[in-house]
Amino acid sequence: MQTSDHHRTSIRELYRESRRAALAGLIVTLSLAVAKLVGGWAGHSLALLSDSVHSFGDALASAGIWGALAWAEQPPDREHPYGHMRIEGIAALTVAVLLIVSGVGVAYEAIASWHEPLPPPQWYTLPIALAGVLANEAIYRYSIAVARRTGSKAVETSAWDQRLDVVGSMVVLVGLAVATWAGPDWYIVDKISALAVALIICCAGGTLFWGSLQELMDRQADAPLLAAIRQLALAVPGVHGVEKLLARKTGLEYLVDIHVEVDPAITVHEGHAIGHSVKSRIVDSLVPVKDVLVHIEPSRQLPQTPELRKTPLP
Repeated sequence: MQTSDHHRTSIRELYRESRRAALAGLIVTLSLAVAKLVGGWAGHSLALLSDSVHSFGDALASAGIWGALAWAEQPPDREHPYGHMRIEGIAALTVAVLLIVSGVGVAYEAIASWHEPLPPPQWYTLPIALAGVLANEAIYRYSIAVARRTGSKAVETSAWDQRLDVVGSMVVLVGLAVATWAGPDWYIVDKISALAVALIICCAGGTLFWGSLQELMDRQADAPLLAAIRQLALAVPGVHGVEKLLARKTGLEYLVDIHVEVDPAITVHEGHAIGHSVKSRIVDSLVPVKDVLVHIEPSRQLPQTPELRKTPLP
């Protein structure tokens, strides 16, 4: 009982840590979005305005992820007997779609205003763009570390989006520097920078969309986790082998289906006890594993009971 309580406490800590990362991302990206919007509008920089759209999208996404993580932690109910963990994956997919939409919008604005005359960008747009580079890099490093510890696909999606913000802000910074210091003939570089930012956003959104979609389609877990589960099962006394092993990610947690081979001569009660031990060992040893469904199979090895040895196993 104490082990089970410890496991639930560990899961709750994973969710709390992920929510803190989402909240930190919300605060940073919202602050940057406002600064870029004001600076881009007053400083005549389409690239900085485009980057502000991206940052506002990031802030909205972080707020959605924070809410989804709070929802995902809710216990199972009659309508959702497996829990609400998939909402975390849905949030990650939504973030990816928002990225693609915002990227297309930025590209459209840059192309539509391509031949419109531009006033020179103001000098103060440069420190705003630089602040965007530094702040986004800091929040990326924090968020990706949390994502790796917790396994949150939504936080990982948000983290990589922030890393792409770093790239986008650097493009904007270079474009603004050229447009500000090289003279009127180079003002078009600001719009080229906006178009480059749009391309970066769309590529990031497509990559993150595909990864989130695979998770929602119950893609098999990574090899290291499968190997750890198999090793734990084989360490249980009475387990002769693992016939089948499936593990799917749902939110921050995993659901496991495992077929273990046991001596065909043992009783149902003994087989049930072995299955219970397999489940307990896996759940108690691997924090991300929420539940394990154990199926008992007769071992393919020759049984020791003489009368059973005469009948070959299928």
